[in-house]
This record gives sequence, C-alpha cells and structure tokens, in this order.
Amino acid sequence: MLEDICGEGGGEIVRVTQVFGDGDNMLVIENVPMISCASGENYFTAEALHEIEGIKIHRDVLASKREVLVARFSADMREAEELDKAGVA
Repeated sequence: MLEDICGEGGGEIVRVTQVFGDGDNMLVIENVPMISCASGENYFTAEALHEIEGIKIHRDVLASKREVLVARFSADMREAEELDKAGVA
C-alpha cells in the first residue's frame, strides 16, 4: 500500500497529533496514523479522515478535558525585516 501511495521511495506510517479549531473550540487528537513518504509528502487515509470526522462530531463523549500550554508564534521584527529585504517573506 505504501508504494502505491508514495511511489518507489516508499514511506512509513507514523503517529501524529492534529489540532482542529482554536480557542474554546480547540480539539487535539493524538496518535493519528499518517502516511509519511520518503519524498516528504504526507497523507491521511480515507479511513483515518473518517475516524477524525467521527471524533470531531462526538467530541463531548470521546474527548477528555486537559489543561495544555498554548504559545502563539510571533516573528522578531528585525528578523522579519531582514527576511523581507532578502525577498524571502
């Protein structure tokens, strides 16, 4: 199956954490199977996506509340200006 999806380089199934929504509506789903190809591309199977949708719909029953730290990424202004000058941003 992995060669069919990833091609000759193959790939592997890894487990990842996915975050959906934000603020009070944030849902974190751990241990989601994802196909990670040697080419650097990543895919979820239809079965995994179906399961994710089911978890999102039934989150009140399937999810447990946990307190987590959430940080917001903010680029340093000097770094952003340097990237802009270099034509990277």
